[in-house]
Amino acid sequence: MAKPRHGRHKPFHRVLPGASPGTLRVAEGSPPPRMRVIAFDSREMIEEEIVKPRDVEPLLEKWPVTWFDVSGLGSAEILQEVGEIFSLHRLALEDVVNVFQRPKADVYDEHVHMVLRMVNFDKEITTEQVSLFLGRNFVLTFQENVGDVFDSVRERLRKGRPHLRRSGPDYLAYALMDAVVDAYFPVMDRFSELLEELESSVLGDPSRETLSKIYGVKRDILMFRKGVSPLREALTSLLRGDTKGITKGTLVYLQDTYDHLLRIMDYTETYRELTFDLVNLYLSTVSNRMNEIMKVLTIISTVFIPLGFIAGLYGMNFDRDVSPWNMPELGWKLGYPFALTLMGLVALVLLIFFKRRKWL
Repeated sequence: MAKPRHGRHKPFHRVLPGASPGTLRVAEGSPPPRMRVIAFDSREMIEEEIVKPRDVEPLLEKWPVTWFDVSGLGSAEILQEVGEIFSLHRLALEDVVNVFQRPKADVYDEHVHMVLRMVNFDKEITTEQVSLFLGRNFVLTFQENVGDVFDSVRERLRKGRPHLRRSGPDYLAYALMDAVVDAYFPVMDRFSELLEELESSVLGDPSRETLSKIYGVKRDILMFRKGVSPLREALTSLLRGDTKGITKGTLVYLQDTYDHLLRIMDYTETYRELTFDLVNLYLSTVSNRMNEIMKVLTIISTVFIPLGFIAGLYGMNFDRDVSPWNMPELGWKLGYPFALTLMGLVALVLLIFFKRRKWL
């Protein structure tokens, strides 16, 4: 899984208003490009890191399939040179450096351009744009930073897996897209774990911190959905079968990737609904706890109302010398124990009554 990338609060990077189409404006702080190439056929493979983009030209002429990977978008000159070597459309190259593109598939005369989003979930959801170009005999990928989810594909190429090594660049492009989509499943597992923990917390001892975490997960799910959902439309456009450079055999595998993406979207919608349910459960739990507290306080108040009446009654200052009916029990030697016993009996009777009514 890729390292954390741009957080959700990073400002958008766009070309200046009024700039001509195809203008490359590199974002400040972007790492310098690191270029790696893998070229192969069914029998041999080479893998090396290159310094100058022009060094890839002999490989393009020699090998039937060449995968050229550029990690880091910190040099407009290098990106422009790569675009010239692979005859990239200038609008597509502009999309490479404007890294908050919506996932999509654009078909040009010389190549197919796919915009994907690699997703990572550490403490918060983070995404990275991957631009993939499929040409006649090459696959070209641009990434924002070093580190990706393509190690499994590289390992398959190194081990000489027959189908991948014997297939064309369209199958390699499929393998890379499938690796990006498969990397979404660990993120879904992380969402599932977080929601289970939050549910236990809500049912146990909910607090304001719990509610804050629920809203945090809700934001992460929405961010994930925003970065992944448009990819469904992009794959649908490729699955129509009229895209130049993609064979019918590869379309079968792309359909499998599309099915995986549909599962991801189903999980996303389910987890999104669960966050709403958790918010409602939190509010209901807090409300129920408040009701329980108010019920206990009400019962205590109800018990003390007659006790207060008795205490107030005996607290009245009547003159016993005026009339023998003016609280004669005040002169009784058992008057105080009688008052306490009366109060206790009243409280006990009320508690038994509340218990039988199941109010306690």
